[in-house]
Amino acid sequence: MSISTYTELKSAIADWLLRDDLAAVIPTFISLAEADINRRVRHWRMEERVTLSISGQYTDLPDGFLEVAMMTLSASRPVRMELISRGEMQDRREINANTTGLPQYYAITGGQIEVYPTPNDTYSVDFAYIKSPTALSDTNATNWLLTYHPDIYLHGALLQAAPYLKDDERVGLWGGLFNTAIEAANVASDKARFSGTTPRMKIRSY
Repeated sequence: MSISTYTELKSAIADWLLRDDLAAVIPTFISLAEADINRRVRHWRMEERVTLSISGQYTDLPDGFLEVAMMTLSASRPVRMELISRGEMQDRREINANTTGLPQYYAITGGQIEVYPTPNDTYSVDFAYIKSPTALSDTNATNWLLTYHPDIYLHGALLQAAPYLKDDERVGLWGGLFNTAIEAANVASDKARFSGTTPRMKIRSY
């Protein structure tokens, strides 16, 4: 059976569970699986780049944000911004009287990007980040993850269904298949990104 759309996924879940009375709760199993997937899958197809305009201490994160890959500020010379803790961010502000200038550091604070120093102008930032796959729904029938890795969705949803059905005997089975599918996707992503390259030894010069 093909699993390429949200409707086909729901049907496959019902078939694997040998149940025809779960239509109301299967979408919940899928949503719970997606939450777990977002925590564990890291694939090159999740990488996004946007240009942010930063003019204040805080800037909103883009939709679907999971984690930062890289922030590079456009200036006369590009500046790769450094991630610091919120505590270090506060320390720098206190020590330097919350000075303004060219931002060089960032932290994720309250669901926003906080930068230091506070910008003294409007700066353009190349923001590379990990974005969650668009959630499946009746109005969003598919996404790249379902297209390329339908087994992750199927086994993830089955794993979420097991406690609901008090089917403890198959928790281990579904969990094992789900873990294997995620590991395979992550490994395939690494191979796609790094295949054909040869690690180079860097020799420090003095």
